[in-house]
Amino acid sequence: MTTSARPARRIPILYILFLISVLSGWIYYISSLPDISFLARRWAASLTMVFGSFIAGSSPEGSAAISYPIFTLLLKIPPPVARNFSFAIQSIGMTSASLLILGLRVRVDWNYIRYVTLGGVFGLIFGTYYVVPLVSPVMAKLFFVSLWLSFGITLWRENRRPQREVHDSITPFLPVDKRRLALFGIVGGVISSIFGTGINIFTFCLVTIYYRLNEKVATPSSVIIMTIETLLGFFLHAQVLHDFSQESFELWLACVPIVVFFAPLGAFVITKLPRESIARLLYVILFVQFIGAMVVIKPSLPQLLLCACTLGGGLGLFALLARSQRTGTAAS
Repeated sequence: MTTSARPARRIPILYILFLISVLSGWIYYISSLPDISFLARRWAASLTMVFGSFIAGSSPEGSAAISYPIFTLLLKIPPPVARNFSFAIQSIGMTSASLLILGLRVRVDWNYIRYVTLGGVFGLIFGTYYVVPLVSPVMAKLFFVSLWLSFGITLWRENRRPQREVHDSITPFLPVDKRRLALFGIVGGVISSIFGTGINIFTFCLVTIYYRLNEKVATPSSVIIMTIETLLGFFLHAQVLHDFSQESFELWLACVPIVVFFAPLGAFVITKLPRESIARLLYVILFVQFIGAMVVIKPSLPQLLLCACTLGGGLGLFALLARSQRTGTAAS
């Protein structure tokens, strides 16, 4: 009698060790504090990060896509505090998700990760010093939620095509692809310097529309990209600029034990979902993000015009990318 061999169950050792280390360090530090009442006061932030960290692990949107607008617009937390918190908390949540992805050997595209990250390092540093001081957070938020919505609409239209062809890697990978990914990484790094996230979804737009990279590969790849970016951002603000405030630190402490579980949970869930379900989840996130921004910000007429122009321009841009899709890409 013969039996079929079951695939070996992979144990994410690195994630488990990271989880134990983080929780042990958190418990030790919290136990040493004379007053921990701030944890109860930060309940709204903790609740926000239940959803934010899950979305960060399961989609190309970082948790800051959820936390930043809620913190700044509903909880009235200053934008610099919300941004620095985003870098800090993602350094725990997205690192957890990335270690789980690596431990489970989820398929990713390392060329996508490598060259986008290279550009993202320069973009983040440049944006932190030269762009952030010039940008209105509200206008920037309206611009980007409108741009991401236009991407979601384009991806939805592309996926409605019967038997849309997608690929598991960018192949062949040419010198021009290195430059293109690095350039998008630079722009994405600048976006991340403003909000604490952005390089992941911005470059995800390119690889899924232009290169037709499978969402099931592009999503965990974008999580790893944002992890590297957020570690740099956290270091930059905490150790170089020294603008990591006490408020950001309290918010971070309140949310650490949540994101260390929910971000990897999101990363695990996407390994069980088909590509189409991941795409549908992304449509919902992008739509809800846009509607949420409209409800909370209550944009004025000039701001609505900005949204309309951005949405129209984004639809045109992504439609152009879709029409000029990379040819000669082979599935690997």
